[in-house]
Amino acid sequence: MKRRFLIIITLFAFFTVKAQNQKDTISKPYEKKNEVKLNAYFTALGAFEATYERNLNKKSSVGITGLYVFNQKNDGNSINDEDTNFLISPFYRRYFGKKYASGFFLEGFGTFGSTDGKQLTDMEGNITLEEGPDVLDLSLGLSIGGKWVTKSGIGFEVLWGMGAHLFNSNKTDHNVVNRRALSIGYRF
Repeated sequence: MKRRFLIIITLFAFFTVKAQNQKDTISKPYEKKNEVKLNAYFTALGAFEATYERNLNKKSSVGITGLYVFNQKNDGNSINDEDTNFLISPFYRRYFGKKYASGFFLEGFGTFGSTDGKQLTDMEGNITLEEGPDVLDLSLGLSIGGKWVTKSGIGFEVLWGMGAHLFNSNKTDHNVVNRRALSIGYRF
């Protein structure tokens, strides 16, 4: 009798532990690890920027962003006012919100990118434009932003940041990288 009672208690304990694990998984379905986003701001300006982000835990994530400029005219309304051709930017984020990987965040990023090699030179009051080859460079910078994610996984993000070119800023007029985004995405 004692043996049967011990077996029943042991089985009950195993089923209770399993039920608790399933309940924890079901109660937090919005805590998913992967996100993809599209920057609507750059899309409107003739460029394509997509981002993949992997949530490491409630307060941090890593990711990578790719930007490619399609609109090559310089009419004052395009992304190409900065003469950017493409950018690839890995990043690390630290979130300060109460919800899982959302709210206000700080971001550290690195960038590998290409800009046009244009240089304006002022010699005794005469400004001249020198057209050089495209310049490849690495940059480091910081961003701030905010992210809001619905329970269904739809996310919205606002971001602004700036970084400095490390090696070839003397070959172009651009010595900074600007990061800005109004993104919509999906967490899965």
